[in-house]
Amino acid sequence: MPSSAITRANAPLLGENKPPAKHTSVSSAVFNVSTSIIGAGIMSIPATLKVLGVIPAFMLIVIIAWLADISVEFLMRYTHAGKSTTYAGVMKESFGRIGSVLVQLCVITNNLGCLIIYLIIIGDVLSGNQPEGSVHLGVLQEWFGIHWWNSRAFSILFIVAFVMLPLISFRRVDALRFSSALAVFLAVLFVSISSVMAIDAFIEGKTETPRLLPYLDSNASFFDLFTAVPVIVTAFTFHFNVHPIGLEMDKPSDMMKAVRISLILCGTIYFTVGIFGYLLFGESIMPDILVNFDQNSGSALGSLLNDVVRLSYALHLVLVFPLLNFSLRANIDEFLFPSRPILAKDNTRFMSLTLILLAICYLAAIAIPNIWYFFEFMGSTSAVSLAFVFPGAIALRDVHGISTSRDRIVSAVMIILAAVTSVIAISSNIYSFFT
Repeated sequence: MPSSAITRANAPLLGENKPPAKHTSVSSAVFNVSTSIIGAGIMSIPATLKVLGVIPAFMLIVIIAWLADISVEFLMRYTHAGKSTTYAGVMKESFGRIGSVLVQLCVITNNLGCLIIYLIIIGDVLSGNQPEGSVHLGVLQEWFGIHWWNSRAFSILFIVAFVMLPLISFRRVDALRFSSALAVFLAVLFVSISSVMAIDAFIEGKTETPRLLPYLDSNASFFDLFTAVPVIVTAFTFHFNVHPIGLEMDKPSDMMKAVRISLILCGTIYFTVGIFGYLLFGESIMPDILVNFDQNSGSALGSLLNDVVRLSYALHLVLVFPLLNFSLRANIDEFLFPSRPILAKDNTRFMSLTLILLAICYLAAIAIPNIWYFFEFMGSTSAVSLAFVFPGAIALRDVHGISTSRDRIVSAVMIILAAVTSVIAISSNIYSFFT
């Protein structure tokens, strides 16, 4: 890949080659990193508690957050030791062009998967889902009954055509700053209302006691535990946004401070949502917890809160969608057309990529209506590579001679654990599919 391509990748969301001004505060970085971490992954955290039990799930969240902190520290250290200012550039310094291409492919896979997941969740909220024969109605079906115009395919198509398309047609990410602020507020609203509902149900004695440990009745059940690992890994994968955020800060140490605060904050939010979600719905909890909020709460206020919870997070994902689409579209353009002018200046290429990606996301969301499969696949492949395998490999390669013995040991352990859990998770999924 030519050096100009790496320069372009340095600011894929800005559409220009000017270096960012270094003025971002720690608090702003915490906000940006936390937003990058908390996405659709929060929806499947309660389901991991169902699979693992409370204690193993808590331990897994802590371990994954700790490893994420180490891997980000590796990335930032080798970024400042070299000349590159992007994730792909750092990999290119260590492994040549194949390294940068692998990072780009993983970012494309991860972000495309996330966008598909967002549409699946929005479809669940508006038009419900029917997993394993059980019917979960969407908000539109509860309000107006079941009609052709509030079917899953039509409601997602309406959102895609009249909401998503205008938002992703902006050429600069700056144009989305107000919608991003609203997205954060809606995510906080979702967590707050969910927690209040769980506490109220607990006081009234309507909650189910969650399992502290997993229930194992066969060898297959034991290996099924590993399928929860990729879900947590995906929930903590934000490494593709580390460079755009970190390079706007005056000191590298400030970025690590922001990352650690964000990891603690997001880990706390994940476990809080997980335990309260499990308290509310117990063994009936779905891979996408929003589907569970269609249940009859027994009061008008409870029903209203259920709808507010679902709609607030669905709208949050609608507003987050354009941000991931920016980096996805830029990486695909960089991969396919490394020597062409900046994407934002080519109307034909810009609109073609925009429409094709949106169509792919829509069709995939209709064809695969269960987000658990996507989280397992992404967490077992692209997410685990971006979060652990690539940073560990960079530290082991040590082209700048700055790795310590501890770094090399931690890197080797991180790569081995990532590889083993991914292989077991993928094998377990294949086994479950054919049995």
